[in-house]
Amino acid sequence: MRLFLSLLLFLFFAISSAQEIVVLDRESGQPIFNVAVFNKDKSKSLLTGFDGEANLSVFSSGEIIFFRHVSHAEFHATKKQILDRGSKVYLEPTKNELDEVVLSVSKFEQERNLVPQKVVTINQKDILTSAPQTSADLLESTGQVYIQKSQLGGGSPMIRGFATNRLLITVDGVRMNTAIFRGGNVQNVISVDPLSVERTEVVLGPGSIIFGSDAIGGVINFFTLTPAFSVAKGGNFSGRAYTRYATANEEKSGHLDISYGRREWSFLTSASYSDFGHMRMGSHGPEEYLRPDYAVRRDGRDFMVENKDPKVQKPTGYEQLNLLQKIRFKPTEEYDFSLGIIYSTTSNFPRYDRLYRKRDGVLRAAEWYYGPQEWLQTNLQLDKVGNGRFYDEAKFTAAYQYFEESRNDRGYGEEVLFHTREKVNAYSLNLDFEKKFRKSSLFYGGEYVFNRVNSAGSEQNIVTGETNPGASRYPDNSSWESLAAYSNFQWELNPELTLQTGARYNYILLDATFDEDTYDFPFSDANLRTGALTGSAGLNWQPNDILGWQLNFSTAFRAPNIDDVGKIFDSAPGLVVVPNPNLEPEKAYNAELGLRLNFDRVVQVDLAGYYTLLEDALVRRDFDLNGETTIIYRGEPSRVQAIQNSARARVYGFETGAKIRFSEKLKLTTQISVTEGEEEQDDGTTAPLRHAAPFFGNVHLVWENNNFRFDLFTEYNGEISAEELAPSERDKAYLYALNENGDPYAPEWYTLNFSSQYQLGKMWIVTASLENITDQRYRTYSSGVAAAGRNLILALQYSF
Repeated sequence: MRLFLSLLLFLFFAISSAQEIVVLDRESGQPIFNVAVFNKDKSKSLLTGFDGEANLSVFSSGEIIFFRHVSHAEFHATKKQILDRGSKVYLEPTKNELDEVVLSVSKFEQERNLVPQKVVTINQKDILTSAPQTSADLLESTGQVYIQKSQLGGGSPMIRGFATNRLLITVDGVRMNTAIFRGGNVQNVISVDPLSVERTEVVLGPGSIIFGSDAIGGVINFFTLTPAFSVAKGGNFSGRAYTRYATANEEKSGHLDISYGRREWSFLTSASYSDFGHMRMGSHGPEEYLRPDYAVRRDGRDFMVENKDPKVQKPTGYEQLNLLQKIRFKPTEEYDFSLGIIYSTTSNFPRYDRLYRKRDGVLRAAEWYYGPQEWLQTNLQLDKVGNGRFYDEAKFTAAYQYFEESRNDRGYGEEVLFHTREKVNAYSLNLDFEKKFRKSSLFYGGEYVFNRVNSAGSEQNIVTGETNPGASRYPDNSSWESLAAYSNFQWELNPELTLQTGARYNYILLDATFDEDTYDFPFSDANLRTGALTGSAGLNWQPNDILGWQLNFSTAFRAPNIDDVGKIFDSAPGLVVVPNPNLEPEKAYNAELGLRLNFDRVVQVDLAGYYTLLEDALVRRDFDLNGETTIIYRGEPSRVQAIQNSARARVYGFETGAKIRFSEKLKLTTQISVTEGEEEQDDGTTAPLRHAAPFFGNVHLVWENNNFRFDLFTEYNGEISAEELAPSERDKAYLYALNENGDPYAPEWYTLNFSSQYQLGKMWIVTASLENITDQRYRTYSSGVAAAGRNLILALQYSF
């Protein structure tokens, strides 16, 4: 009997394993993850795993099976044909990468070549290849998003001359921007774990029609890993383990994700941990970036001690933990429920650019660090498809998010450590619909967002241990609300010409009460009620397979938030920013023209030029408080400034990218971005715009076959001279190198890099990279921390 049962089990597993297939990219030979595999009526469906694997046991021998993926041409064959061909399915990459499907323009799938905006896509293969330490580094690898860093635990994106609270970040369709996103550099993007990201889409240019306030310069959309369903008997279990080490900051990172899917239920769990040491800069570059000394405290006193290796930026290290849990339930073909929980936290991390400022040769700060940056997102999403009267597909998203951050600083030789802590509870509801007609599609929906901001301050004497209440950064228990409705219409005028137009109305409510016991302001509260109407119209013209044009006009806005209205802080030595309750939304008007050329996939060129006018710009300007233009703040005379609607800004530039395929294995890609911007001053003159990045770009020469991939590439930046620095940047001369006249400027720089990847069997991938081979010493524009010097990166991934 045992022998009979053993024989049955052996036959079962033999038959089951015999029906295992793998789906591969025909050009690269690499496995393709997340390919939809289904029969004609979609009564049977599954998704390929990380290694492109799928089990066809649910399909009958003569049944036609379809294979569909966003970046590959659809393929179909019978099960018998597939097994007879060696159980391998090869998918052809789409002839034009613009044929991909994107979600970021309407929240529903649209063919990329029908979208008038420029969208940059980063997939899992790109992430594995670039091996980014954070999501900020992931965005930087595109060559189209510029990243500023004030410290190692940071990364503030710049897109087309705009940054911080003029860019919108979403994660799984949920707005990440809060009411305290500031005009100064923000580091919230590092809370998104790049190893848990399935796909990233970056919309270059305004996106207020769909996403509302803040989407002036662009929209960054992260889509995290999605658990896959399976019709295999007993379900399907898969996972991935990943580890990485980098020499420049002695990074040690580990990641694990596990997925289990059945016909109606699927689960995914992901965890990542990173330990970053102090960053070592390069050997060849400005001496101003070196770290010759740093502060320590011994025997109750602060001392400046010599840094044994001035190229090591002490202190910059920190730790980070990221967790993700997804649950999906699909009871019928119509309904798809998804619950997502994301959690991220860091250790304390130093604000490095504040720790090397000096006054008369003495460090100004003994301590300056951010407390743990915590972020929790829970979102419940419902997708319903059908053929209803008013919609063909509906999406409902309800989300709750919790954000916590703190700032802690103590002057050199001082005994008082100042603390401020901010907590934001954010709630949002989104309801989105799509209705398709014969040659057109209508997208419409509504949104509600509510933010509750709690802020507290304290002053701790580190000698006596005594703690007293202190000034908070923001008015405590303040709130910010947004209500909106939108519609977006896509119409195929003819097979060559598509029109997309839309409109959105937003109504904003802000309430804040100021602490009269702490500050003597000439006002006690701020109650803002304001609305904004935005619109867009874009054309796509594809007269032939070679040429494609995009023309887009759009408006965008950013409503004042709690940070604009109610913040008090020191922005630079001798400057203090105070609240201003009399603000209105800033508005942007944008025009963009794009050109795509595709010569039989051998040469592809993508060009885009744009012009954006920003009216009633919310900028920091000199201000008076009860008639006083200077006040004492934390013991130092400081000039008073406030956020005001007092400027007009113009931003213009162009982006160009090209891909040349010399053979099936060898290709060259390049990307160049040029941005110019100017801002009106109070005296009627113009000055350079703060967030207009220097000329930057990259060139990659890539060779790859079935198992190997080699990438020799360079990244480069142009110079921003002393005359081209924005006035606010001139106030922070300590960030920059000095020219022959002793004036601050941002030097040009380049890096030469090499990365390699080897596929070892079906389960192992080995990555080895050597970055900044010539050991250049540089800082990206406006950054407070120097980038890595020569850096060896080793990574290993195992999939199961």
